[in-house]
Amino acid sequence: MLASFIIVFREVLEAALILGIILSYIQRAGRNDLRPHILLSALTAVGASIIGAVLFNNLANGFSGRAEELFEGIVMIAGAILVTTMVLWMMNESDKIKKLENKLQNSLSSGRVTTLLAIVFISIFREGIEVVIFLSTLTAKGSGGLWVGSLLGFAGASLLGVLIFVWGKKISLSAFFRSTNILLILFAAGMLAYGIHELHEAGIIPPLVEHIYDINPALNADGSFPALHEKGAIGSIFKGLFGYNGNPALFETLAYWVYLIGIFVFQFTLKKQTAAKNTKV
Repeated sequence: MLASFIIVFREVLEAALILGIILSYIQRAGRNDLRPHILLSALTAVGASIIGAVLFNNLANGFSGRAEELFEGIVMIAGAILVTTMVLWMMNESDKIKKLENKLQNSLSSGRVTTLLAIVFISIFREGIEVVIFLSTLTAKGSGGLWVGSLLGFAGASLLGVLIFVWGKKISLSAFFRSTNILLILFAAGMLAYGIHELHEAGIIPPLVEHIYDINPALNADGSFPALHEKGAIGSIFKGLFGYNGNPALFETLAYWVYLIGIFVFQFTLKKQTAAKNTKV
């Protein structure tokens, strides 16, 4: 439930911020006549995302055996790539907002209202498709409370989105995105490792070493799972959030740590370069 809450909360909040920025911009530009069209475009994007979710779910349910393992492995790795690009995109959100406003200005100044509506649709639809892919990875990993977490995430993000534009100066978006970026990077590392695990099962990638360790202990005397077992109280949460595996293969473990270390080094280097540029200015 926690994993689905974080994902939906983050994605819906991003969509709400984008929509809020666009509505605020057209208000400043004196084009409130476009508000109904923009809201309709946003609702259309939400509808298209729901249709995409249904089609994706039907496609996923159509596989079994080796084909299912291959499909899940590809989806997991694609999800990890998607999360990574999203995190990198949000590392400098102020520049992204300026670029979005420049696109809006160009569309309004040239009279291309259809371009403006396309920006709204694509921006919201992209967030919706990301939610579909991310939640499908949680379904593949057997995370519980998926819909409860998703609904709570949607409600919480919608409320915060409204509060931001009412009392925006009192809410630190930078701190929020920095903290969720760390969680999403860990989440992406887990998806990558799990995707490689599924490709192991499908016989596409060799495990190198089948199990480098096994900390999935035996069942308790009463038949319940110990806390650190993949299906235990702690292990199941870690599996849903970070792709925890009690008996991983060597290849997936290497992929997990190479990705995790690599992305943090890249983020640190980028932050250092940005600070150096700001100092020169």
